[in-house]
Amino acid sequence: MTVCKGEIWLVNLNPQKKSNEIGKTRPAVVIQNDLLNQSEYATVIILPMTTVLIDDAEPLRFRVTKRTGLESESDILVAHARAVDKERLLQKLGELSSKEMERIRILFNEVVF
Repeated sequence: MTVCKGEIWLVNLNPQKKSNEIGKTRPAVVIQNDLLNQSEYATVIILPMTTVLIDDAEPLRFRVTKRTGLESESDILVAHARAVDKERLLQKLGELSSKEMERIRILFNEVVF
């Protein structure tokens, strides 16, 4: 399976181990670089998404608008980066623009570094 950075995929995040971890099957954005994505590397780093919106929550969340493949406005959970096996990726739903990905990169750096 080939995935690309910036794509939105439906991902099975179950089982979750703790109540504060993101679970369920939900959309997520691929943030891993394409060198690894297009290799035999078995996992991919994603940011899960939620339709439970919280306004003014940057840098922890980034809002994206409804689009083809995404049924409603959603928040990308920047602080919940997770590596998952590529077999957990069920279906490609769409992709983010390069401008949106650049903003996520900036927010991710604020949260992690």
